[in-house]
Amino acid sequence: MATTPPPRHWEADVLLRDGRTAHIRPMQPEDRALLVDFYARVSDQSKYYRFFSPMPELSERDLDRFTQVDHRDRVALILLVAGHMIAVGRFDTIRPGHAEVAFLVEDRHQGRGIGQLLLEHLAQAGRERGVEEFVAEVLPDNQAMIHTFRDAGYQVKSAFEDGVMELVFRIDPTDTAIGVMEQREHRAEYASIERFFSPKSVAIIGASRRQDTIGRALVRHLVLGNFTGRIHVVNPSADSVSGMPAWKTVGEIPGEVDVAIVAVPAESVQDVVLDCAAKGVHGLVVISSGFAETGEEGRMRQRRLVGLSRSYGLRLIGPNALGIINTDPDVQLNASLSSVMPPRGRAGFFCQSGALGSAILEKVQNRGLGLTTFVSAGNRADVSGNDLLQYWEEDDATEVVLLYLESIGNPRKFSRIARRVSRRKPIVAVRSGRSSQGVPMGHAVRKIGAPPEAVDAMFRQAGIIQVESLEEMFDVAQLLAHQPLPRGRRVAIVGNSDALGLLAADAANSVGLVVNRQEALGAEATAEDFEDALDAAIDDPEVDAVVAIFIPPLNVAGAREQVANVLAAVGEQSDKPIVSTFLGTEGVPELLRVPDVAGSSAGRGSVPSYPAVEAAVRALARVVEYAVWVRVPQTSVGELVGNDRDDARHLVNELLMNHPEGRDLDFVEQHRLLGAYGIDLWDTYAVETLDEATTAAEALGWDVVLKATADHLRDRPDLAHVWRNIDGPEDMAGAWASLNHLITDPDRAGFVVQRNAPPGIPVTINTMEDPLFGPVLSFGVSGPLTELLGDRTYRIPPLADHDAQDMIREIKASPLLFGYRGSEIVDVAEIERLVRQVSQLQHDLPQVRALQLPLVLAGADSATVLGAHIRVEPVKDPRSDWFVRRLSTMPGDTLPD
Repeated sequence: MATTPPPRHWEADVLLRDGRTAHIRPMQPEDRALLVDFYARVSDQSKYYRFFSPMPELSERDLDRFTQVDHRDRVALILLVAGHMIAVGRFDTIRPGHAEVAFLVEDRHQGRGIGQLLLEHLAQAGRERGVEEFVAEVLPDNQAMIHTFRDAGYQVKSAFEDGVMELVFRIDPTDTAIGVMEQREHRAEYASIERFFSPKSVAIIGASRRQDTIGRALVRHLVLGNFTGRIHVVNPSADSVSGMPAWKTVGEIPGEVDVAIVAVPAESVQDVVLDCAAKGVHGLVVISSGFAETGEEGRMRQRRLVGLSRSYGLRLIGPNALGIINTDPDVQLNASLSSVMPPRGRAGFFCQSGALGSAILEKVQNRGLGLTTFVSAGNRADVSGNDLLQYWEEDDATEVVLLYLESIGNPRKFSRIARRVSRRKPIVAVRSGRSSQGVPMGHAVRKIGAPPEAVDAMFRQAGIIQVESLEEMFDVAQLLAHQPLPRGRRVAIVGNSDALGLLAADAANSVGLVVNRQEALGAEATAEDFEDALDAAIDDPEVDAVVAIFIPPLNVAGAREQVANVLAAVGEQSDKPIVSTFLGTEGVPELLRVPDVAGSSAGRGSVPSYPAVEAAVRALARVVEYAVWVRVPQTSVGELVGNDRDDARHLVNELLMNHPEGRDLDFVEQHRLLGAYGIDLWDTYAVETLDEATTAAEALGWDVVLKATADHLRDRPDLAHVWRNIDGPEDMAGAWASLNHLITDPDRAGFVVQRNAPPGIPVTINTMEDPLFGPVLSFGVSGPLTELLGDRTYRIPPLADHDAQDMIREIKASPLLFGYRGSEIVDVAEIERLVRQVSQLQHDLPQVRALQLPLVLAGADSATVLGAHIRVEPVKDPRSDWFVRRLSTMPGDTLPD
């Protein structure tokens, strides 16, 4: 039987409901033995539910039928753990567009969400093979399978005949189905991380009796951190470590082991994985170095480590990690190389750099900020910031999320999760390599091809507070952790230093804040003066936040403590944020702290202090921008009326069937594709001679333009390559002669004839499909000055309702569109519509590698699309945030990132 090789992205590592991993891949003829062993472990009842009759064994004919599939009309996927098949799902096409689907899951693995996971992956495979509808036949008492289909988010229709229920449902990736999938993904990733932070027992593998070793430090930090669970040390060469009995292997440890901290040489880590898997350990924190950060050999070692860990159901933090910390008094876990156990606070911190991890923890402690949990993921081969966001979203103790990112492995997923988390909890991020888009050597990710401005746009869309440095991160975090969000941009400045008050006002104006009130109290101001001024500022309805400045006066005993008491008391009761420059100190000084009943050293209402007023105002401005983002509804643009996605997909698929390497679209194809999304591309006639130009003009009814469109001319403002207002053969002859004389190489000019468009402002709308980043949309005024000055704004589809409006208004040249110097205001609503339509097209069709509308004339009553360039290419790997749950992989693996 001739078969079509399955797409490589059908194979993936996946996460089950309980937070453990498994591997999914297409069935192969070589899987007969796996299938026989699997079927022998399945109960008679499960077999009966699957085949509606007793079927104790599979015949040779059954084995042939189940293992020999063509991956087109007959698709089968199997789920593996530790090399053993634990589930199989399949669909068989019964007529074009319709397929019958069925599953079988080993009994001891039922209840782990496997059926829903297989359905997701089969549905996506079906969509890629042209299947529109699944049919499933289920016995009425097989309630678990019925719920699997009904809970998938599809509209399921049911019928009952001859004692069998027939369930029928379309497998379109509707918003409901995708939402259900994302909820399951969220629960699974939360579960996998929660086990790391709440272990009942921890094993340190590589613990040593020598004082100067990593293993000994890990033992010391766990013990001195007062870990509330059991600590086990593993060292095959010692009987005891730090007064605790040492076990030869993890398997010898009595009872369960939840988390293993690994500090052995890199070449020994794989043996540790096998021992931990046999013991049933949930997750590994690999401190060991010698992996991808060392070069190609280390990259191969890291790839094998991740593959082995996931194949046995284990999650992995690291390698080359600093470790993890949980300050919860019920856990008190310091499984890290840092001797600093930060105070209990409200912020969760994810850091990719092990080298910076210790310095970060010291800075947190010095500022009195406090953390709930901390992860330094090192090479971040498995557990990533996305996983931590899923956990912190549910963790009630974490109110602020801090991220130090050196790379982003799955930007689309990161953006999707961050958009949701930011609605409830602010995220503050520092991104290293921001301008170069560089990737540290040890990180198993691809380099993002999208421009840095697009990544910045993604952060803004997701509501992430992106800052320039770690210092600024802590400046913002201490404000978010201790003060309420401001309602607006209006600030009051209260202080006893005129000079610092002026600096604060200048700083506020420079970052978009509005100084509505300024109280200069004078150098001899008393605590009562401060209290009156602060109360008045907070009571002022025209004030949203207060900047307090205190420099101690000379020869006034007790002034510092008295003013501090006032600030702390006012801060505790105020519903408006207060930032201060108090004695030039940094963090939350003891004098300004409000005790927290939850055990944090500085509770809500504590007033953060900054050594410079500029830092205080800058932090406040960052928080104001976030507060504005939170108040703006973030609903996505709904399905735009009139779009014909089916025709667009048919056109693109037809093109790629005939040109599998991809190609540029001609005018007719561009017109059809854009027309499917309500974009009217004006007729364009390519001409090579004067006669052809005249004929084209006659067909258009004259009043036309003749222009050269070659790339080397389009961006040259010094060349006159457009001749307008041609209204007869003589005009055309003159225009042809003039342009051929002005242009150096007319044979390569790419002359075209078009109708003469109404006057307007030229704008450009472009998209690109980055293999890792996904779709990127940009907007700007057309012309070389825009390119030279970088005056372009970016967004990541899908857009929220307000995104198109914001894009048009963000560019520096936007006044040209809104009546600059008395000119007409253009049809902004039509430009916004075009931006939304182009965004939707790119979001729907990842095969569109690039789409450019280089010249859209925005007039007073319309917007005319005068040109387009569109290229389609096959999707070798699906977008990193596709319609199925999958774990990311290293570049170069058989699986996509």
